[in-house]
Amino acid sequence: MSTLPMDHNVDCLSDDPRQRAPLVLGHEQFDTVTSEILRCNEAKRPPLAWTICFVFSVALMTMLMALVGYLIVTGVGVWGNNNPVMWGFPIVNFVFWVGIGHAGTLISAILFLFRQKWRTSINRFAEAMTIFAVICAGLFPGIHIGRVWLAYWLFPIPNQMDMWPQFRSPLLWDVFAVGTYFTVSLLFWYVGLIPDLATMRDRATNKVKAIAYGFFSLGWRGSMRHWHRYERAYLLLAALATPLVLSVHSVVSFDFAVSQLPGWHTTIFPPYFVAGAIFSGFAMVLTLAIPARQMWGLENFITMRHLENMCKIVLLTGSMVGYAYGMEFFIAWYSGEIYESFAFINRAFGQYAWAYWIMVSCNVICPQLFWFKAIRRSPWTMFIITLFVNLGMWFERFVITVTSLANDFLPSSWGWFEPTWVDMLTFLGSFGLFMTLFLLFIRFLPILAISEIKGVMPQANPHAHDHHHDAEDHA
Repeated sequence: MSTLPMDHNVDCLSDDPRQRAPLVLGHEQFDTVTSEILRCNEAKRPPLAWTICFVFSVALMTMLMALVGYLIVTGVGVWGNNNPVMWGFPIVNFVFWVGIGHAGTLISAILFLFRQKWRTSINRFAEAMTIFAVICAGLFPGIHIGRVWLAYWLFPIPNQMDMWPQFRSPLLWDVFAVGTYFTVSLLFWYVGLIPDLATMRDRATNKVKAIAYGFFSLGWRGSMRHWHRYERAYLLLAALATPLVLSVHSVVSFDFAVSQLPGWHTTIFPPYFVAGAIFSGFAMVLTLAIPARQMWGLENFITMRHLENMCKIVLLTGSMVGYAYGMEFFIAWYSGEIYESFAFINRAFGQYAWAYWIMVSCNVICPQLFWFKAIRRSPWTMFIITLFVNLGMWFERFVITVTSLANDFLPSSWGWFEPTWVDMLTFLGSFGLFMTLFLLFIRFLPILAISEIKGVMPQANPHAHDHHHDAEDHA
C-alpha cells in the first residue's frame, strides 16, 4: 500500500485538461479498499463524534414523535395556520424535503447512464439520503390532513362506503408520484447494495451479522451470471428512475400551479421546482459528505475532485434558480395582470420582504462564490455555503406558499402568518428523524459502493499493467 502526502486537497486535482485526475487515492490493492471502507462498519465502537451526533438526533426525533402525538390528540389548531394562510409549515416542509431527495437519484441514475465514473464515491449515501428525505417528506402531508387515522382513504382501495379518492386533486397525484419515487429509489439503492452486503457477510465476525447480511445479500456469490443479472437490473432501474427525477417535483409543483391564485398560477413552476430540487439536493449531499469524509477518514475516496464537481453543479443550478426568480417578475409584468404583478412586487417589498431577500441572498448570491477555485477547494467553506443554500431553499418554499396565500385577490381577507412553537419544533424534529436514519446507515451499511470504487481504479483495467510497462520502456 502506497501512502500519499497528507495534503489531499491538491493530490487529486489536475489543472492540465490532458490529464485525468485519479478517482481513488493512496491504494494499490483491492483488499485495502475493502478494509478501509468497512472500517466504519466493523469497528466495535463508533467514533465519539458519531455517538454525540446520534444521541442528539435521537433526542430531536423523540421530540418530533411527541409533537405528532400532541397534534393528533389536540388537533391542527396548535399550528399557526389560519384564514387565509391554510398552508403553513407542513406543506413548506413537505416540498423542502422532497427537494432534498432529488440529488440521490440524479447522481446515481443519470450520471450512471452517462457513464460518469466520479459518481462512484458519493452515490451510495446520496441514494440513502434520498430515501430518508422522502420518509421525512411523507410525514407532513399525513399529519396535515387532520385525521391521521383516515389517511388510508387517499388510496384507491374498495371500501364499504363506496368512497373513492378525488383523482382530480393534485394532493392525490402527490401520493402516487412520491410513492412511486420512493419505491424505485429504495429498489435502486438496495440492488446496488447487494454485492457489498455479500462482502460484509463474508467478513462478518459473529453469527448474527453473518445471517443478517447473508439474508439481505440474496445468496450472492459473485459469479459471472450474478454480475450479468445485477448489471442488467441496475441499468433497468436507472432508466426507470431517470424520468422520475423530473416528474416527481413537477407533480409536486402542480399543487400550486393548477390553482388560480396569483403567484402560483404559472407554467414556470415545474422546471423551476426541478432545478431548485437538484440545487438543494446537491447542497445537502455536500453538507453530509464533508463531515462524513472527515469523521471516517474517507479523503482517499471522496476526493477534492468529487467535491469540486458537486460545487460546479450547485453553481449551475443556483444560476438557473436565480434566472427563474427574474423570469417570474418578467412574466408577471408581461402578462399585464395587476394581481400577478402585485403578488411579486409584494413578495420583494411587502410584509414578507425579509424572507424574500434571505432567499435571494442564500440561493443566488452565495453559490456564486463557487466561481473561485480557492473556495471550491476548501471543504469547510463549501460546508458553510451549502448550509446557507439549504436555508435559502427552505425560505423559497416559505415565500411561495405563505406570501401568495396571505395576500390574495381581496384585501379584506388578507392576513399574517405566524408559526407557533409546535410548527418550529416539528420542523426541527424532522431533521432529527433524518439524521438518525442517516447515522444508522453509515454505522451498519457501507457508506461507499465498494464494488463500484474498485471498478474505477486503474487496477481494474486488464491492460493497466501493460500500459505501465510501456511507459517504463519509453522512459
